Amino acid sequence: MEKPSLISPRLPYAPFTLNEAKAAGLQQTELWRRADIDPVSRGLYRPVEWDFDLAAAARSLSAASPGAWISHVTAARLQGLFLPPWLSDSNELHLSKPRKLPPVRRKGVVGHTVLAFDGEVEETQGIRMTTRSRTWLDLATQLPLYDLICVGDQLIRVPRPELEGRTAPYTTLAELRTLLDRHRRRQGVVRAREALELLRVGADSAPETRLRLAMLDAGLPEPELQVKLRVGDPFSPTTDLGFRARRLAIQYDGGHHLEEEQILSDMRRDKAFRAAGWTVLVFDKDDAGEDFVSATKQIKKALRTAWMDPSVESGFARG
Repeated sequence: MEKPSLISPRLPYAPFTLNEAKAAGLQQTELWRRADIDPVSRGLYRPVEWDFDLAAAARSLSAASPGAWISHVTAARLQGLFLPPWLSDSNELHLSKPRKLPPVRRKGVVGHTVLAFDGEVEETQGIRMTTRSRTWLDLATQLPLYDLICVGDQLIRVPRPELEGRTAPYTTLAELRTLLDRHRRRQGVVRAREALELLRVGADSAPETRLRLAMLDAGLPEPELQVKLRVGDPFSPTTDLGFRARRLAIQYDGGHHLEEEQILSDMRRDKAFRAAGWTVLVFDKDDAGEDFVSATKQIKKALRTAWMDPSVESGFARG
């Protein structure tokens, strides 16, 4: 429920610009005298008792900065992108400006002077910010390679319309490649290109991506993603990763898998794979916490002992 404003009924209980204050009947001289108002920076104010909210802060900063836009970690958080623990709760405010404008000089704001092309900045939630694809490119200057891959996998995954209300991925590998080609000299583009080569469609979470990358680091063959038990059957149980030729199903069960309904669904899935002669390996947050070291050892062992189906084309050497 929105708190009533102590300042003016025409202003939200959140940061506001000087223009918004004037539209509500408050002049700048009055703002300076009010004990319930704090100046934040040039042309930007907030109620003294306001509790920080990233979206509200970003909206007011964007409104007070014509020609600029919210970017980097701030945009990533507002867009719900995967971020490592040390950034997932970040309240940093990142603001980007084109080169034709003066650099950002606002207290508490991380400024960037950048080149942006048409289609790389949009208005969403009432905030002018980078598109998710451009946010991913901006994050290449801040995130380690594997975290950047996790974000990229999130952008290209095929959504579930019944759960997410959308039918298309946020972007595609081809679109990301075109984006990088437009920014050949941008800082971070080398890391972004390296990440692009390791992006795969099919990971539903950052730990699934991390598990796949841990398998590659351990010298394991690259797994298939979203492997259906019965090919071509839209109602078939599906495992997160796997090797059809070896009948090995690999599942990462995150926090939502602890819910009773999900537990029953997982049990039915695993039972169906096992009944069909598959080996099923299930990993969780404890495995993720140790960077899947034990998990990759279990997968290696399972691949060595698994039956090889000669009718299925295999992309890895027999071990």
